[in-house]
Amino acid sequence: MRSLRMKMVMIMVILILALMLTTGAFLMSGVGNFYVSQFYEQMEETFTPEFIVQLQRLSEEDNAPAQMKALLMAQAGLGIDITGRNVYILDQTGSVLDSSNQKTSVAMTQNILSAMNGEVGQSSAITNNYMDLAVPVDAASGSYIAYIRDNRATVDALTSELLSIILRALVLGLVICVILSFLLSQILITPIRALTIGTKRVAAGDYTGRVTVDSRDEIGDLTQNFNHMAKVLQDTIAEAENERNKLSTLFLHMTDGVVAFSASGNLIHCNPAATQMLARPLDPTTTFDELFADQAELDTLLTLKRPQYLETQKTAGDRELELFMAPFSSDQTQGGALVVIHDVTEQRKSEQSRREFVANVSHELRTPLTNIKSYAETIVSAGDELPRELHDNFMGVIINEADRMTRIVQDLLTLSKIDYGKMEMNISRFSFAKAISNVYEAARLNAEQNHHHTMVFHCEDNIPDVLGDRERIEQVVMNIVSNAIKYTPDGGKIEIYAGSSGKSVFVRVTDNGIGIPEKDLPRLFERFYRVDKARSRESGGTGLGLSIAREILSQHRGEIKIDSVYGEGTDVRITLPAAPPEK
Repeated sequence: MRSLRMKMVMIMVILILALMLTTGAFLMSGVGNFYVSQFYEQMEETFTPEFIVQLQRLSEEDNAPAQMKALLMAQAGLGIDITGRNVYILDQTGSVLDSSNQKTSVAMTQNILSAMNGEVGQSSAITNNYMDLAVPVDAASGSYIAYIRDNRATVDALTSELLSIILRALVLGLVICVILSFLLSQILITPIRALTIGTKRVAAGDYTGRVTVDSRDEIGDLTQNFNHMAKVLQDTIAEAENERNKLSTLFLHMTDGVVAFSASGNLIHCNPAATQMLARPLDPTTTFDELFADQAELDTLLTLKRPQYLETQKTAGDRELELFMAPFSSDQTQGGALVVIHDVTEQRKSEQSRREFVANVSHELRTPLTNIKSYAETIVSAGDELPRELHDNFMGVIINEADRMTRIVQDLLTLSKIDYGKMEMNISRFSFAKAISNVYEAARLNAEQNHHHTMVFHCEDNIPDVLGDRERIEQVVMNIVSNAIKYTPDGGKIEIYAGSSGKSVFVRVTDNGIGIPEKDLPRLFERFYRVDKARSRESGGTGLGLSIAREILSQHRGEIKIDSVYGEGTDVRITLPAAPPEK
């Protein structure tokens, strides 16, 4: 029986039943005791000393038993219901001398035995089916016993009727009790049922519902407290969900890796960056020791007090990682450890590149400075003794080295402007075909006269225009063409082809020069990197041209691709987005 309503009804029924049964038992017991006590009170009022004297006088007359019987029967006040009462006149032996019911014998009772001994017998157990009184009457002619006996049929009938009344009242009371219990339970259960529905909605995750109860009792207070709790819980859950979404978005998109472990060392959270940095799949079965056993012990980490943390490093594949480890709760049983991973690979590479760049710049500048100083010192020490021709050669070397330093500084300034986004671009719409043609015309004379190269220019018809800095684009193409001229032996062939493909324009510079070794191709765009260092310096190269070219093309959303076979030649392709058609 799980229904609260049925429980309340049953409690009410049991209480009413117990009350009525107890009341009935007391009533039935009281009725019996009442009749017994009333019988003996009436006997006491009847058998007064004066009445006993009357009986003694009658006992001395002729036909005494009949007269004594008549006197006793004349006392109409005896008993409650005298129709069931019998009067007996007994002799000293208990034999019936006369009676009201014509019986010639009577059962010997304790009260009769008491009267035989000269005492008044007036005791009766509640369990007996009769009530009796035996009074000794002393007379000169002999002793008599006045014996009065009431059967309890009237008491039993009354008790039965009372029991019937009690049972009917009990049934009626139970019916009324059940009806009232249902009505009362309905009043009590309705707000409780509403609270139950509300709690189920809250348990299901719906915190918007409210319970409406108009009562001002404890249930009303409970309802108000529930509604307040639901409101606070709704606000708290919403705030927690908002914070969780913020953290989830932060963890999902942050560049640093974040890995969280329970106090037992099991993985409970990781973001995509951590998976990528650690170069291995992470799942709930992954443990702290599997990932970071070489860097720290989990037990030691959990004993740290905020804001303490451990900083260490780890290598994962080709990545250099910095690890920041800290507990996220002071409770070692319920808390855990958080590991923040920072990928410093590019930073280390950048630092290494910076060191190499500084070293290269120092070297590139020191070489011409050394040459300038050496030749200048020679000129100064020789004085007028230095032949004019040799003096002019030395001065030519000084001028060339100074020009070389100027080109290096100029290229460095260009790269610096590009790196810091300060290089000015004069963006305009120009003819890509015309720009490439200008480069061809500017380079052709040097190639043919100084190196005896054959230069060929092919240009498609109707090449789209380009939006960009024409001077910078021409600078890039000229750099590529100049490299082709420098690294192609005299008498070689250089082809320039300009065209378009889809929404792009391109220019290809092909030569049959010395080519580039395959191992050097990935490093061509590194600053100061040269395939043939000696020849590059002899030709006045700085090792920065391709780096500058790629950066300028990147500013124009363009690309450069170099294919080369060592000993056979090089093919360079530059691609730029075409300008949209003019309206």
